[in-house]
Amino acid sequence: MSVLAIEAGEATRFLLNGAELIAHVSGAIWWPSAGTLAVADLHFEKGSAFAERGRMLPPYDSAVTLDRLAALMARFRPRRVICLGDSFHDGGAGERLPAPLGERLASLARAVDWIWIQGNHDPVPPEDWGGRVVDAFAEGPLQFRHEAAGRQAAGEISGHYHPKAGITWRGRRVTGRCFVEDGRRLILPAFGAYAGGLDARDAAIAGLFPRGYRVHIVGREKLHSFRGDALD
Repeated sequence: MSVLAIEAGEATRFLLNGAELIAHVSGAIWWPSAGTLAVADLHFEKGSAFAERGRMLPPYDSAVTLDRLAALMARFRPRRVICLGDSFHDGGAGERLPAPLGERLASLARAVDWIWIQGNHDPVPPEDWGGRVVDAFAEGPLQFRHEAAGRQAAGEISGHYHPKAGITWRGRRVTGRCFVEDGRRLILPAFGAYAGGLDARDAAIAGLFPRGYRVHIVGREKLHSFRGDALD
């Protein structure tokens, strides 16, 4: 897909370690020159995991998450998809995923070079679902992993923290999941329908960006970009 097909407001372009990336309002990252789509923290079957513990949630999170991912793939037509860990909420999520959804996910995974990066929640996906499982993945100036390394890693893209942010701007409150980046390191928002969030100002996130950072907040139809020190 040409970057020219991106509608104004629904995405933000920026450089990460020299690579041009597009942060999309869906919460995904598109790397045009490599034909690569990256998403973080899908947390398939989180709803059913909560139900097993007596916290009843509508059991539709996996279907909603998969619908959104399939729609992105149909639009961007990636050569590669990278799932940045915690794709499954727990070790039994693959077994609880309804068979039609499992078959649909497997069909998507077999259609491209699909990479499952292991997270702290993740089991190994069923072997017949396609894709390859790795601890981390690197190509060109970028490196993909589940959780940001403690040291500054140029070109690092990760998930894990489910960042969110809020700011009062022009008399209204803007809040939501967000991308966090400083041109060298990028943390993606959680893509899963039921994934929660951690304030981007929390030391666990802000401490990874000692020189400051920018956030790109996911709104209903567009992204809102601000400096980290403007958040409240």
